[in-house]
Amino acid sequence: MIAAKVLVHALALAPLVWLAWRTWQVLGGANIDALGADPIVAIEHETGTGALRLLLITLAVTPLRQLTGAAVLLRFRRMLGLYAFVYASLHFAAWLSLDLVGDVSQITTEIARRPFITVGFLAWLLLVPLAVTSTRGWMRRLGRNWGRLHRLIYVIAALAVLHFWWIVKSDWREPALYVVLLAALLGWRVWKALERRRAARVAAQRRPAAPTPR
Repeated sequence: MIAAKVLVHALALAPLVWLAWRTWQVLGGANIDALGADPIVAIEHETGTGALRLLLITLAVTPLRQLTGAAVLLRFRRMLGLYAFVYASLHFAAWLSLDLVGDVSQITTEIARRPFITVGFLAWLLLVPLAVTSTRGWMRRLGRNWGRLHRLIYVIAALAVLHFWWIVKSDWREPALYVVLLAALLGWRVWKALERRRAARVAAQRRPAAPTPR
């Protein structure tokens, strides 16, 4: 289990380390083209897609567990969700520091003026309470409400996909792939929920009726 966790940590951090290395090359002048023609766009794009991919991978854990029967997969769901929050926070920080040059006064104006920023900021904002309450202590405090709160991940994933779709102006194939993946993951959950309801109805019909009191 320890080896598996180390591997997940390494895979989740690898894109970030690679991005940091190329950024260092640009800043140090060793390779000014390491991030392409527009380094700011590259940093924002890679942190944003990293967050989106990790969100979808997090959503994929439950279907994979149901298909394979490997309950151990659930142990990685919280870790993956937290990494999605880290990438999303870095994406937001890159936009704030590089696009807005740290001018906090422009945040409200930009969010209100540009719909793709509105949905992206909302997705990040909804991720905050999920990250804060991801500990076992919060699970105990919230009880059943913890599960209800963390269902927000479905809304967050949809907002993140929409945010990415609006940003991409030329090649729609990548955002379309994310739309298909999200639809499949949400469709699976709807199908399983309907299946559980159907099984509950069948079980209720088969249950013997209580004897009539004499």
